[in-house]
Amino acid sequence: MNQISYLGAHTSTAGGIHRALLEGIEIGATTIQLFTSNQKQWKGRSLTHDMIEEWNRTLQETDLKHIMSHDSYLINLGSPRPEILEKSRRAFKEEISRCIDLKIPYLNFHPGAALDGDIQECLDLIIKSLLLMAPDLKNGGTRVLLETTAGQGSSVGHRFEHLAYIIENVKDELPIGVCIDTCHIFAAGYDIRTPEAWEKTLSEFNHVVGLPFLYAFHLNDSLKELGSRVDRHQPIGEGKIGIESFRFLMNDNRTRHLPKYLETPGGKELWKKEIQNLRATVLCA
Repeated sequence: MNQISYLGAHTSTAGGIHRALLEGIEIGATTIQLFTSNQKQWKGRSLTHDMIEEWNRTLQETDLKHIMSHDSYLINLGSPRPEILEKSRRAFKEEISRCIDLKIPYLNFHPGAALDGDIQECLDLIIKSLLLMAPDLKNGGTRVLLETTAGQGSSVGHRFEHLAYIIENVKDELPIGVCIDTCHIFAAGYDIRTPEAWEKTLSEFNHVVGLPFLYAFHLNDSLKELGSRVDRHQPIGEGKIGIESFRFLMNDNRTRHLPKYLETPGGKELWKKEIQNLRATVLCA
């Protein structure tokens, strides 16, 4: 196994939050992503002392690293609707608290959606929302990661310029970074099908955002074509992106050390195979 390659999937917390770690071991992962609470409810899970202790014990036993939480799908930190914005900020604050209690280093989130509002106003609201979280994040050990989006509907974050604008306005106040979702950026119009295409896309990311802000990847092939702005995940190598793209990420010096999380459809049995197949693409140093 390549020791610098942290590879896993979004595992289940059914039966207890620590179960996500155990499922990671089941599939041969070295890292995982999870929901710390129900992703489709505003009311978040309250962590008891026993739950935190069991998590810590299991984390030590499994030795998984670079754990990442994914926030609730309901949260929209750029919502033009005051009630939703307030609920989103409260839920995000609670998510940060859970991440800090569990010593989770990364909190991944979709930047937001303008809905019927203006994109610039949405971006500014996201910045205001994040700055409200600065005191919570200051000494907690958790870094928030903006997830690249497909540009479906009114979502923001499908252009590198959106991410750069947010980062530029919060980076001095809180730990921030980016998680690139391969399906999303492909659907948003960034070609990543070949090493040459990745070179161009990474160069643009570096120019606009900066590679030092790239912390993680979601690995997903795409059912839809380049630039479709439709978010539909496919198993690795079975979509419009193709295996060559993922082979590049597993080997390039700029990306191979970054944690990678599968969100492909199919569940545990598929993830086992995908992790094995991805590891098999790693070239000997």
